[in-house]
Amino acid sequence: MMVVYIIIGLVVGAFLGVLAMQSSVKAKTQKEKEEAEKLIREAKSKSEEIARKADLDAKELLYKLRIDFDKQHSGKKEELMGLEKRLMGREETLERRVDFIENKERDLTKRETHVKKLSDDLEAKNTQLQQTLEEEKNKLIKISSLSAQEARDILLGRYAEELRGEKAKMLKDMEDTTREEAEQKAKDIISEAIQRCAVDHAAESTVSVVPIPNDEIKGRIIGREGRNIRSFEMATGVDLVIDDTPEAVTLSSFDPIRREVARLSLEKLVHDGRIHPGRIEEVVEKTRVEFEKKLMEEGKNAAFEVGIHNLHPELVKLLGRLKYRTSFGQNALQHSKEVAFLMGTIASELELDYRIARRAGFLHDIGKSIDHQVEGTHAQIGADLLKNYGEN
Repeated sequence: MMVVYIIIGLVVGAFLGVLAMQSSVKAKTQKEKEEAEKLIREAKSKSEEIARKADLDAKELLYKLRIDFDKQHSGKKEELMGLEKRLMGREETLERRVDFIENKERDLTKRETHVKKLSDDLEAKNTQLQQTLEEEKNKLIKISSLSAQEARDILLGRYAEELRGEKAKMLKDMEDTTREEAEQKAKDIISEAIQRCAVDHAAESTVSVVPIPNDEIKGRIIGREGRNIRSFEMATGVDLVIDDTPEAVTLSSFDPIRREVARLSLEKLVHDGRIHPGRIEEVVEKTRVEFEKKLMEEGKNAAFEVGIHNLHPELVKLLGRLKYRTSFGQNALQHSKEVAFLMGTIASELELDYRIARRAGFLHDIGKSIDHQVEGTHAQIGADLLKNYGEN
């Protein structure tokens, strides 16, 4: 009997052990399932976060690419506009030359026709006069006992007054023709003198290229998220174009003074190596002050070269600005010096005061130094400037 109880106890114990083990396994399985679900939720959350970040990065990259494309497109568009402007200037020059040649040909044709007509009239009158003289001579010989020589003398006396009138008229026509030809010849001489003295000074009027040591500098010029390039453009008022051109960046602006200040400032920043917004503003302001002094020196040198003194300091500075201004592809300051020399030479030939003429020629385009800042034509702007600074 005891053995039976022992066996029953063992069976019950085994059964309870199996139940306990099943419960433990079930609890463990449930815990692992919960941990797996937690890991799945975390992985899903992380994947969604990564997807959002990738989407934001893609949008930011697309925005930067769009900005770079717009800048490159804008720079090329301005370059094409500059080329179109220069071509239009050359086309206008060619049209003026063609018109001049056509007018000259028409004038020569007209003169040839006029001279031929005068020659034909003179020949006809001469023939008529000879016939009349011969008829009168024959009549006198027939009706009188005068000799041929006496009849000739009488007829010449009768027609002397008429011949003097015809001669005076011919001389007057010849004098008028000679005067017209002399005036045209003088114009041709002056035009030829100007063409010989003028020197071509072709210049790019909208862009400047700044060399850099290597392409790594481009990244420093752009700065983090483009802050350096934005600071530079805001401080100078010039567009800074960074493209695939090796070891070079481009400055684009229709204002030559701003573009030159920007060029000098960028060269200093690249040489110094410290490129950040604060440093950019400091260098640009310092360069602008130095450039104002440089303009004064350029104006003084030009005035000294032409031999003109006692100019107001502001006029001297404005003359210096003309060195960075182009008109029809020619440097405005060089053009002003050439006009001064030409006017002085012409005034001397006409026995006029060459100093006044040279001064007027030197200052005739002064209005172009600020014509993009003030309303009106450069001639009217220049006249007002000179009047304000004491020029007669």
